Amino acid sequence: MAANPNGALELVKISHKSFRNIGLIGRPEKAAVVETLCLIYDHLLKLGLHPIFDVETAKLVPYQNCQIVSRNLMGEVADLVVVVGGDGSLLHAARALVKYNTPVIGVNRGRLGFLTDINPVEVLQKLDLVLKGNFQLDRRFLLEMEVRTAGETVYSAIALNDIVLHSGKSVHMVDFELSIDGQFVYRQHSDGLIVATPTGSTAYALSGGGPIIHPSMDAIVLVPMHPHTLSSRPIIVGDQSEIKITVRKNRILPMVSADAQHSVALNVGDVLYIRKHPFKLSLLHPPGYDFYMACRTKLGWHQDFEALQQQEES
Repeated sequence: MAANPNGALELVKISHKSFRNIGLIGRPEKAAVVETLCLIYDHLLKLGLHPIFDVETAKLVPYQNCQIVSRNLMGEVADLVVVVGGDGSLLHAARALVKYNTPVIGVNRGRLGFLTDINPVEVLQKLDLVLKGNFQLDRRFLLEMEVRTAGETVYSAIALNDIVLHSGKSVHMVDFELSIDGQFVYRQHSDGLIVATPTGSTAYALSGGGPIIHPSMDAIVLVPMHPHTLSSRPIIVGDQSEIKITVRKNRILPMVSADAQHSVALNVGDVLYIRKHPFKLSLLHPPGYDFYMACRTKLGWHQDFEALQQQEES
């Protein structure tokens, strides 16, 4: 058993007793990431565990005889994966690991760190707690999308944060129709549409004016991007909903991307289907993780209050 972020106990198949092979993934081209990776690697060896680098990360570290696997195979050989970097690094790793149900923990060497929530200063202390079974399990669902041309699937991808229909570098609006569960919702001219998970509700969707959704919620949020209407607002639907976006005639070719990765151009008549991915990411947090505390610190909810409190005390 492990405690979920709400404090309730949850039956899981993840046991700390199986944490023997520990995968290490890091963001490239950042010296601080290499420093933390080496610290973790040496510590795992002292504990008698087996650290494993993915191919890209192995190029960053100074070790010659370390075990290396491809990122796509990391989930097969690792019992636990530690990602060192920002939330983008964890997003990338999550898409490769989710089908294996390999648990992941994140060490923040990026900017915000909603997903990579362990402070590098405390990394060994927090890692030891997780390895001893003292952790909170956070199950996050992903989205999957299909692009169909004349009824045939020509592209597919998965996303932990969001799937975004956008106009690329053009300043022209996108013309599309939205249906949910087979029911027509609207035809819209806008800069695009953000379809986000609860995880992604604190990312790009938040910048677009969308609501913050607690990670435990089984919901999908649709956020229009600068719609050419005053009445268009974000819509929240159940996680079992199927979202259908049909591309209409446009002056430019609209594009779609998953988690801000490679964008794919869409033609008139193409249909984009978005639904919940069948596998969930098992994200582990050390004891004391608090989603609302993360919002306070990452989004600056407490700054005005602290400034006011300092004024009152002075």
